[in-house]
Amino acid sequence: MFSGIVEEAAVVLRTDSRGGNLDITLQCSFAGELKIDQSVAHNGVCLTVVAIEGNSYTVTAVAETLSRSNLGQLRPGDRVNVERSMVMNGRLDGHIVQGHVDQTAVCTQVTEADGSWYYRFAYEADPAKAAQGYLTVEKGSVCVNGVSLTVVDSKDDGFSVAIIPYTHDNTNFAQIAEGTVVNIEFDIIGKYISRIAAVARQ
Repeated sequence: MFSGIVEEAAVVLRTDSRGGNLDITLQCSFAGELKIDQSVAHNGVCLTVVAIEGNSYTVTAVAETLSRSNLGQLRPGDRVNVERSMVMNGRLDGHIVQGHVDQTAVCTQVTEADGSWYYRFAYEADPAKAAQGYLTVEKGSVCVNGVSLTVVDSKDDGFSVAIIPYTHDNTNFAQIAEGTVVNIEFDIIGKYISRIAAVARQ
């Protein structure tokens, strides 16, 4: 379980394909504090630490994860938003994030707004998935590349978010431009409400 409050943008050192899986080795400041088998979110994807060496660590993404996320596009030098799992006796500063990416979206517009930025993301509209809660609502929560954000201008096939300078500079939003593929996790509370409403109608 995560909160969508990114700790830092780790740097990809290398990627190694192993069958249908992909090992990703990253460098970050808290690598020495990690333990084997620990969960860390990478661009919003919960992955297990499988190796640690100095200030770097390795995680493995399986084929299912690669098909639903942007992790297969990572290259050495790329920045990845990372967050360790939530401490349950602390404040929930973002929103409840599972680390289970639902799908990818594409950045279609970046607009500077007097010191902040608006990012527009589009994805393929699917009425069946929307009925299951795979959608956004105005002022609701959405997780983009592991960052907990508030939805602006929600549409059936996309949405916008506002990014403050701190988030821009301390996550990989600084690298997102038109055409960039990002990971999306829709709000789990909305999914449960949609499911309960569907069962009630039966």
